[in-house]
Amino acid sequence: MHQPVISGTGVFTPSDTITNAELVEAFNAYAEAFNKEHADAIAAGEIEAKAGSSVEFIFKASGIEQRYVMDKKGVLDPAIMHPVLRERVDDEPGIMAEMALDACQKALAQAGVDASDVDLVICAASNHERAYPAIAVEIQKLLGAGGFAFDMNVACSSATFGIQAASDMIRAGSAKKALVVNPEICSGHLEWRDRDCHFIFGDVCTATLIEREAEAAKPLFKIRSTRCATEFSNNIRNNNGFLRRTRTTGQDLDDRRDMQFMQEGRKVFKEVVPMVSAHILAHLEADGLTPEEQPNILQDYANTSSAGSIIAFSKHQSGLGQGDIGVICSFGAGYSVGSVILERI
Repeated sequence: MHQPVISGTGVFTPSDTITNAELVEAFNAYAEAFNKEHADAIAAGEIEAKAGSSVEFIFKASGIEQRYVMDKKGVLDPAIMHPVLRERVDDEPGIMAEMALDACQKALAQAGVDASDVDLVICAASNHERAYPAIAVEIQKLLGAGGFAFDMNVACSSATFGIQAASDMIRAGSAKKALVVNPEICSGHLEWRDRDCHFIFGDVCTATLIEREAEAAKPLFKIRSTRCATEFSNNIRNNNGFLRRTRTTGQDLDDRRDMQFMQEGRKVFKEVVPMVSAHILAHLEADGLTPEEQPNILQDYANTSSAGSIIAFSKHQSGLGQGDIGVICSFGAGYSVGSVILERI
């Protein structure tokens, strides 16, 4: 058995940012235009008027102050309200692979590892830009890595589940050096015209390099243990997918609200918080540990799905000294929850 360690991390951050004030201005312009266009139906009680958003509402509900996105102009255009990304020909790198390449190269540089030595790539993200070929295999090719690659999706827990999968393979000997990469274009599956959720998500890509401790030139953190759990729930859901054209509901599929991010927020809060708390506390207790403090990156990045916990780890790992313990944890749709206990070495 081989001891897995995290030897490098990387974060790709988009150049575009959207502040709460910018988001509110665009949303309220959309809501005003919607209410004017549908004034008669609203007056007749056939549809509800769109309520306006505010900076105060967003910050109180989420603590978010801004978010990074791959395209700002489309999101902030009241006539569009979604990112507008250039269509690429099949021979061009996909946008997720392009983001991933940047994050992976940063992780490799931190670890002092050449991409050709990597023999496992896992692309773990909440949404993938296509069904196949796997984004991970494209990333593998662009990097010049060897071995094998595959995609996985456990929504917001994709990164921690990916780390568990990679570390298990390294322990067993089926891989030596693994990249777990999380390209999250959350702006693409967010309904920016919904006041209850239009502020939640942002875009980013993270990468984590995991290898055998005995072979790592710059080992940073020993992976002491991992733990994952799932419990099915419909309270966070997105019904989009390759079977979309088979649906015959009589409704324009482009107008189907369930083709974007859907959430029963109050139910999620009541159900997920106890589940996650019990999971993490039990994992810590099994390792003889007690919880202390946690860093926060939500105010700057918003919710970046699976990548959020890796952003926090990458940006705050320098605060841990030799022998210190840290936990990478995540939770989301599924429900799913994953935790990784690390020790600085």
